[in-house]
Amino acid sequence: MTRPDFDEIINRVGTDCSKWDDMEQGFGVSASDGIAMWVADMDFRPPTSVQRAVEAIAAHGVYGYPSDTRAYGDAIRWWLKTRHGLEIEANWILTTQGLVNATGLCIDALTEPGDGIVLMTPVYHAFARVARASGREVVELPLAMHDGQYRMDWDNWRPLMTGREKMLILCSPHNPGGRVWSAEELREVAAFCEAHDLILISDEVHSDLVMPGAPRHLVTAKVVPELAPRLVTLNAATKTFNIAGAHIGNMIIADEALRDRIRQRLLALGVKPDMFGPQMVTAAYSPEGAEWVDALVEYLDGNRRIFDEGVNAIPGLRSMPLQATYLAWVDFSGTGMTAAEFTARVEQGARIAANHGPTFGTGGESFLRFNLATPRGRVVEAVARLKKAFADLQ
Repeated sequence: MTRPDFDEIINRVGTDCSKWDDMEQGFGVSASDGIAMWVADMDFRPPTSVQRAVEAIAAHGVYGYPSDTRAYGDAIRWWLKTRHGLEIEANWILTTQGLVNATGLCIDALTEPGDGIVLMTPVYHAFARVARASGREVVELPLAMHDGQYRMDWDNWRPLMTGREKMLILCSPHNPGGRVWSAEELREVAAFCEAHDLILISDEVHSDLVMPGAPRHLVTAKVVPELAPRLVTLNAATKTFNIAGAHIGNMIIADEALRDRIRQRLLALGVKPDMFGPQMVTAAYSPEGAEWVDALVEYLDGNRRIFDEGVNAIPGLRSMPLQATYLAWVDFSGTGMTAAEFTARVEQGARIAANHGPTFGTGGESFLRFNLATPRGRVVEAVARLKKAFADLQ
């Protein structure tokens, strides 16, 4: 495989690209002089194997109904076994139109309006959005901070449970904090779900993006196989290979009864993948794709080190140590500024669009989330801009 050129600047402006074309409307930062570091997709091309798969479909020129997806299922099974040591059966895989769609389907199929959906906050904002849109109650369990990283806080969480809760959505690895949960923590989550009779949705979309030297990602289903009757694992290639626009993901469910409940909703709603997504994923989940991911993670780790070193040198700013994902979670509380003040310095001063912390729920009030999956020159420039925007603190 030819080594990917992650330093290449690819102009995405005007290509129907949310990350760059929606930046001005959402943050007041123009793409002409701004840096898009918000929505979680990468400014890199996927492996050439994926591009070849798309080009082959386009070259054929007939876009009819796709046939069976056995190759797609085999690719998923191969990837999970070789990269994560998890062996699954083909019929455990239910395919959805992305993992936000999968989250909504799980909520719809396994809970009722008015039920509580438990989230460990701050956490990926789509969980709460989908739950509330479904007429469910979001129950926030605020994560504790120890040594600059998030920890689960069971003693303070148990009294918050009311008995109306039916589901817990776990983000593993954690977004936005970048934590890789330990086997002990996953067992504690499982015990909590058993004690409170909760279905566990384990969103593991960032599982392939673990930094060198960090703890290895552990698949919840492998750590606590006995939880199978109440466990749904969410898996996708979209974050790993930067193919989020394919809107394809999977629910992996070992328990037949639980799987059938969700399969019926898929049938009722007519949820099926298009012809492009499965072939893109099949091409990505390959030895060539594995080499590409290894090169990607090495590159992202370099971006992380540059960003953290620069940001942590600014008095009052602290970038949380990143074990996984490509999303830096920066705390501005040490500046003594309000959220409006430090956000204005980032957006109007540094001309950077970053996700606002409060959208991730309780605990995110003093944070912004920065996407580091962009050519290194942009990361270096972003650090320089942030230093200038907060120069009076130095």
